[in-house]
Amino acid sequence: MPILHLVVLALVQGVTEFLPISSSGHLVLVPVFLGWPDQGLMIDVAVHVGTLFAVLVYLYKDVGAMVGGLGRAARGRSDPGAKLFMYLVLGTIPVVIAGFLLETYAPDMFRSVIVIGWTTLGFGLLLWIADRVGLTVRRIEHLGISDVLIVGLAQCLALIPGTSRSGITMTAARFVGMERPDAARFSLLLSIPVIIAAGTLAGRKIYMTGSGELAADAFVAAGLAFATALIAIAIMMAWLKRASFTPFVIYRIVLGIGLLAVAYGFVGV
Repeated sequence: MPILHLVVLALVQGVTEFLPISSSGHLVLVPVFLGWPDQGLMIDVAVHVGTLFAVLVYLYKDVGAMVGGLGRAARGRSDPGAKLFMYLVLGTIPVVIAGFLLETYAPDMFRSVIVIGWTTLGFGLLLWIADRVGLTVRRIEHLGISDVLIVGLAQCLALIPGTSRSGITMTAARFVGMERPDAARFSLLLSIPVIIAAGTLAGRKIYMTGSGELAADAFVAAGLAFATALIAIAIMMAWLKRASFTPFVIYRIVLGIGLLAVAYGFVGV
């Protein structure tokens, strides 16, 4: 793949992965609007793996607390880090099951501009509603099993491009009353097992194809995505400490309407 294509895809992924605006939707749209061949799921997942390292670096304290907590739990001691780890496992199970079924029976079912347009618009409005009506009284340590299941089940919708994994999990977290920074932080933490699962599947496919060129392209894309994602996470978290999700909602509405106008032939590209 040409280096320009890799750079553009990695930058798009790095900026959009953890913002509630759908990275997968943007990755599908890049080749459509630039006239490039679809980069395929392998490069899509490679740039996701790059962003995984970004979230691990940014949330190193939470990751360390979970690792240490598991050790203490193994010795029979109650620990909030171990509890958080179990919550991530619980919240990930639904999307792993749904993802396996989709990958097995209809891997490219939703990769169209019309679908992305409607999901970008609809779930953007849902985020706005959740941010308006949701209380801001709960933090991650206040979550219960039912709250985690609600967020985990909502995450399944992110398998449809344009929904946004981070967007739908933040939406669900706001509906259960989480503060904005904690909703975003929990969304970031939930991305860790999801991206690991997707990256493992992609790595197996790369190994089976025996494509060294594809592996090299994936490595470059992952590195570029890591750097841009780390910057994007820091900016988003700083913003949510003092403001709302409204700018992201406005972006989604404008983008969604624009995509639908193109998809239904009202505007040419």
